[in-house]
Amino acid sequence: MRLVKLVMLLVFAVALVSPFAFTRSAEGAGATEAPADFDAFHSNGLTDDNTFVNVDEANFNEVEDTTKGLGPTYNAQSCRECHQNPISGGISQITELRCGHEDGNGNFVAPTIFINDGANSIPNRSLVNDRAICPGIVTDPNGVQHNFLQTNIQERVPGSENIRTFRTSLNVLGDGFVESIDSNTLVAIANNEFNQTGGAINPLIIQVPVLEAPGQVRVGRFGWKNQLASLLSFSSDAYLNEMGISNPLNPTDFTTVCKVTTDPEDTVDSTGLADIDRFARFMRATKAPSRDLALAATSDAQAGQQIFNSIGCAICHVTSITTAPAGTVINGGKFTVPAALGNKIIHPFGDFLLHNIGTSDDITQNSNVNADFMRTAPLWGVRTRDRLMHDGESLTRNDAILRHAGEATFVINNYINLSTNQKNQLITFINSL
Repeated sequence: MRLVKLVMLLVFAVALVSPFAFTRSAEGAGATEAPADFDAFHSNGLTDDNTFVNVDEANFNEVEDTTKGLGPTYNAQSCRECHQNPISGGISQITELRCGHEDGNGNFVAPTIFINDGANSIPNRSLVNDRAICPGIVTDPNGVQHNFLQTNIQERVPGSENIRTFRTSLNVLGDGFVESIDSNTLVAIANNEFNQTGGAINPLIIQVPVLEAPGQVRVGRFGWKNQLASLLSFSSDAYLNEMGISNPLNPTDFTTVCKVTTDPEDTVDSTGLADIDRFARFMRATKAPSRDLALAATSDAQAGQQIFNSIGCAICHVTSITTAPAGTVINGGKFTVPAALGNKIIHPFGDFLLHNIGTSDDITQNSNVNADFMRTAPLWGVRTRDRLMHDGESLTRNDAILRHAGEATFVINNYINLSTNQKNQLITFINSL
């Protein structure tokens, strides 16, 4: 039985359920609401508040420099630089730059980018870092200064790369709950969407490596291409790619030009943790984004939610998902879902699946089939955002809705046929999220 596109994944037969809430029966018994708030001072119960604020959030917010291994090429000096609105962990206006080209068979090819006036190169990497530590004077961990005033390592998009795009940073608040969703639940959601629409909506699920468990894979759910499956993998990937800091799971920098530190730069300390462990623990301990309850209680927002459901938005922007039970072993055996994250009901207004809605950036990551797909943007916390869609180039709710096509064409046609008042009510509902 063909239900949904799958890569390296078995198809699980499931019963058709409502597209607006998704709870697998084994997980749903006794499920409780996940704590939700834009709260920078209290954890969701995974850690005590002192650890949450003064250890993990402090590490997430810390500004890195060359003595800690920043660069040589990089995008940001701190996790919060890309993830801070309205609190640390939320989405920001920051975008990253990616590029590439297609070969003669239409397959995406990541570029080779030359630096140091052509003397050195960074191969096979679609990410183009916007910042670099030289030309300049670079200070090493011992305080010694190194003169690289005539060394030019700024990355630039080669003229040969005709695929060029921006991607916004992502919200990580509540991602501990997302990590704790059973992979079978995501498969079942995908199957339900396919069945619900007679195949008009046909999500893509990919399995990707779990970096902390070599040889193990899991259903991807993080990143615009679902290229990552665990928050420790996400932390490691971002530390290297966005800040240029090598770490236990990505132990080698992309270039040694201007480098004054030894790999890996992030190492396990006397507490048994590296920075990437604290980043992951911080994200796991954050509360889910909450709603504007006053606006949500208005008649316009309530009418807008009914419209949101009736025209089909909620098929992919799933209202409710329940996480796996506490004690479930995930991430290739490297993480056990704790009580603070297990059997919790979240309201992401997203399905964490890949869809082709005609807005993809044509870039492939971790799969040779996801070039045309992007992950559904969860709408929880969307009221804090003024730049929408994966590239941040839609500046109004209406514009973002109208950019949907492909699998979402029938939904957008339903939206277009609404009255002006109904569209305003729908957008009021979205603004309450």
